[in-house]
Order: sequence, then C-alpha cells, then structure tokens
Amino acid sequence: QVQLVESGGGLVQAGGSLRLSCAASGLTFSTYHMAWFRQAPGKAREYVASIRRGAGNTYYADSVRGRFTISRDNAKNTVYLQMNSLKPEDTAIYYCGAGRRRLYYSDRDRYDYWGQGTQVTVSS
Repeated sequence: QVQLVESGGGLVQAGGSLRLSCAASGLTFSTYHMAWFRQAPGKAREYVASIRRGAGNTYYADSVRGRFTISRDNAKNTVYLQMNSLKPEDTAIYYCGAGRRRLYYSDRDRYDYWGQGTQVTVSS
C-alpha cells in the first residue's frame, strides 16, 4: 500500500523559512516523479514544484521560483521542499504527489498518489 506522509508545516512570520518533508513507502521511490502542490482556503489546488525521477530535473511555479527549492533523497524515499522568504500568500495546505504518467509536470493528473497534507501558515 502506497503512503505519502508530509511533515514540517507550521506557523511562521513573513520572511521566514520552513522545510517540508514527504516520506514515501510502498513504492519504488526512485522510479516516480515527485511534486508539491498547495491549496489555500476557497481556492483550487495549485502546482508548486516538481522533481523528475532519474536526472532529477526540477521545475517551479512562477510564484515560488527563486524562493523555494525541491529536492529528493532516493536512499531515504523522501522529497523535500525548502521554503524561504515566505509570504502570507504562501499560506495553504501543502500536498506531495507521486506519479509516473507522461503528462506535463504541473498537471495534477500526472500524479497517482497523494499525501494528507501539512498546513503552512505565514503571518504578516
């Protein structure tokens, strides 16, 4: 059974940093593309960042490029999201996803498995 468990969320002041982790089990982690999405209250889930299997190419939404960094440790079956210079508009529940479909990296349907999410709140 595939499980993705996010951690590392919390309350932080604007300009601060957080590091999210997503631990995966029940799958061959190195063969999956991994991604972070987020959902703010009353809004649709939106793409944040992703990292490919293999070469580990990374991609970012324009809103977070230069502030967030996605990385993975295949030995630990874990994907990370380092978030710096946080803004109140980054407040959301952050979800990690795993998938192997041949779809655009920011397409939600690319990812078959999702975690339960971790809350990030940025105060002004």
